Amino acid sequence: MVVRGRARRSARRRTTIAILLALIVVGTAVTLMVGRTFYPPGDVIRVILGQDVAGASYTVGRLRLPRAVLAIAAGLSFGIAGVTFQTMLRNPLASPDIIGISAGASTAAAFAIVTLGLGATQVSIFAIVSGLVVALVVYVLSFKDGVVGTRLILVGIGIAAMLDSVTAYILSRAAQWDLQEATRWLTGSINGTTWSAVVPVLIALAVLSPILLGQSRNLAVTQLGDDMAPALGVRVGRTRLIVIVTAVGLIAFATAAAGPIAFVAFLSGPIAARIVGDAGSLLIPSALVGALLVLVADFVGQYALGTRYPVGIVTGVLGAPYLIYLIIRSNRVGGSL
Repeated sequence: MVVRGRARRSARRRTTIAILLALIVVGTAVTLMVGRTFYPPGDVIRVILGQDVAGASYTVGRLRLPRAVLAIAAGLSFGIAGVTFQTMLRNPLASPDIIGISAGASTAAAFAIVTLGLGATQVSIFAIVSGLVVALVVYVLSFKDGVVGTRLILVGIGIAAMLDSVTAYILSRAAQWDLQEATRWLTGSINGTTWSAVVPVLIALAVLSPILLGQSRNLAVTQLGDDMAPALGVRVGRTRLIVIVTAVGLIAFATAAAGPIAFVAFLSGPIAARIVGDAGSLLIPSALVGALLVLVADFVGQYALGTRYPVGIVTGVLGAPYLIYLIIRSNRVGGSL
């Protein structure tokens, strides 16, 4: 019975991953074909293969393809990093959206755009560095004989609130043009994406995601508690430091390229847990869910609502009710968070 149960769970996991991959492929194809001008699959494939197709080479190759790739890359980054925090701290509220990391990158970007007048590359660098610094500050302030999930979340929420106030102050003093640019970035948008913005995210994914996947077993063991995990050969402090730095790096690079797309990191893990069940690590399923969320939300924001909205607005509409639901459920069962 145990063997059959494991086999069923493993089959369910493989099937779910295959379905998610297929949906991402379909979503990417639709994104590349559909727009103000429809291009048939043959033209899209020829453009991807490097052939020159009148009209499609520019529209698909320079506008739609970088946008779709960034949506997938940012979604993968947000998804895997978000579930890493939620797993490590054993709390669904432990998402970079909630604990201040995204707020740190956002404040830095607003400062770079409005006050310093920097360009896109410099803004990205500011966002990456600030995300890492805020994560370090939250970790240090919440550290007392180890890191407790609830304490880290509360510290992160407090720092996020302060940073949001700083961001609001910066925007209140912005000129009209700078205000529009900063607001677009802060909302979370992949409009006007170029390959120069996509490449750093792809490099970060290629370098950092294998580190997280390599720590998946240790990460799962830490859920047993700080007393049990060392008995099973896991160095809890070292594991947490590695996964925090790696996950924050992914979040920072994705945020620098696409802005703080709301609630993707927050939603991906719980959705993956519902569809996969208890069939092993959620890192890969959550990453795929994140990619699918961003792809679908961007398409909906562009073509399904009568007017065009940035992807962050659509994901925010999806995520806010779930956050309220989690808080209400925690209060009803008497949880601390």
